[in-house]
Amino acid sequence: MTPAHLEPREVLVDGHRLAYREAGDGPPVLLLHGIPTSSELWRDVIPRLAQSRRVVAPDLLNYGRSDKPARADVSINAQARLMLGLMDALGLRRVDLVAHDIGGGVAQIMAVRRPERIARLALANTVCFDSWPIPEFQPLQAPGAEDGMSLDDFLAMLRDFLPNGVHRREALGEDAIETMLDPWSDEAGKRALFRNFRRLNPEYTGAIAGELETLPHPTLILWGRHDPFQKLAYGETLAATIPDARLEVVEDAAHWIMAEKPGEVADRLAAFLDA
Repeated sequence: MTPAHLEPREVLVDGHRLAYREAGDGPPVLLLHGIPTSSELWRDVIPRLAQSRRVVAPDLLNYGRSDKPARADVSINAQARLMLGLMDALGLRRVDLVAHDIGGGVAQIMAVRRPERIARLALANTVCFDSWPIPEFQPLQAPGAEDGMSLDDFLAMLRDFLPNGVHRREALGEDAIETMLDPWSDEAGKRALFRNFRRLNPEYTGAIAGELETLPHPTLILWGRHDPFQKLAYGETLAATIPDARLEVVEDAAHWIMAEKPGEVADRLAAFLDA
């Protein structure tokens, strides 16, 4: 059961209903998830950060409990605009920004385009440069790919895929898998996720790659050593590109570091944000 203070709230941004979770008081920190997850990814990290901060964890458009419009732009480029709109709607002038996977691509665009809105930046196992889409997702980007896949086959595919993102299979229990699957568990959800697959485009991170060298933000690059999707070498390159960045490696963890090592991840983020 989700704690009452983490039950999703809603706000309207550019005509779309965005769901978000909020906890704590103090300097604001915005947590962004990736694909195919939602703000639930952060549920075991939020309580630690909320001890000294106002934590806001939204569901990106077309993810989680946010609206899933059939024709909206859900690229990381569009999501960056929506997240800045979310900040405006919630009265967040400037935030610490923490992001994972494609949420990290969103965060990079936000930091490049509106650097004054970001205080500190933390990127965890993030897409960057030409690191994405991963090979597993490329066949799913084909037009009409969802039409030839039943809902049962689609969910079975995701159940097989998700454990590949942890170093130890037991670190991602069945309850966690079912929570990740919940937003996609009907036909509308299936079609929404395929729309998200089709907007995975390295053009956006490639376009800003040179501008990462100008970012003024203290930056933490946090990476699971055994990530099969976003290789550690990309984290090393990212840390070498952003001027005020340092890389910290999470041992015995892969892509879903918030599920595998929530306490360690929360402590590392808190130490960085409070520095």
